[in-house]
Amino acid sequence: MAMSDMAISLSDVGVLREGRWILRHINWSVPTGTCAAILGPNGSGKSTLARIICGYLWPTEGRVSVCGQTFGETDLNTLRQSIGLVQPAGPYEVDSQLTARQVVQTGFFGTLGLYDAITPIMERESRRILAAVGLTQVAEHPYATLSSGEKLRGLIGRALVRRPRLLLLDEPTAALDLPSREHVLATLQRLIQDPLHPTTMVIITHHVEELPPATSQILLLSDGQSAAAGRPEDVLTDDLVSRVYRCPIQVRTMDGRYHLHVNPITWEQLLSDPPA
Repeated sequence: MAMSDMAISLSDVGVLREGRWILRHINWSVPTGTCAAILGPNGSGKSTLARIICGYLWPTEGRVSVCGQTFGETDLNTLRQSIGLVQPAGPYEVDSQLTARQVVQTGFFGTLGLYDAITPIMERESRRILAAVGLTQVAEHPYATLSSGEKLRGLIGRALVRRPRLLLLDEPTAALDLPSREHVLATLQRLIQDPLHPTTMVIITHHVEELPPATSQILLLSDGQSAAAGRPEDVLTDDLVSRVYRCPIQVRTMDGRYHLHVNPITWEQLLSDPPA
């Protein structure tokens, strides 16, 4: 596949901080219009790699190309306008007194509050996005009164109104209960399958249960390096996942979804040899 067909292309990427390699020898490509995932335990380098892809962190070594633009040959401020980032646990929160519709509309301006006039075109687009993320019925409800899952879908809508070429979701369902998580995953699956408004999507998580069935590429990180990269069926194997998570794991699949199972018979072994 040609480089122009890749939303993300990483070649031998590494990040060195205070004499320690946080990432090393990362090679990964994500075709445009697909859903991919960066998977790995805490401390494996997922957040650092996400910051590189978003253009907020310059790698110590290697070549990075995002949305067809190569670092060192493009203006990163301009590139970031093509990238939508959803961080439910991020350092900043939108104005909770806004309605769900207004929160989505702040995405046009990249602000936490709504300070500018909304044009008719913006109004139409925000209505389309609210429908796409399943929030039409609560569009005029204060954001503060929405459920956790509805708030997250509002943040996804906020990121989508500018039609980004790449959408990154950083642990999007980590704090949600099961019904809310499934609402969000159903929303992501719907967005991935929309033929009229294709968006490349990358989900960053340490839970395989958070991956929608449309996920076609996975990068599995371990201690800052790539343990495996490729199709889910090639990456999510018992041996690989057990080695990365330092725990005896069985990978199960059902209806295109992946689930991890740890047999309780191994718990005593875990307690006597806890993970690093």
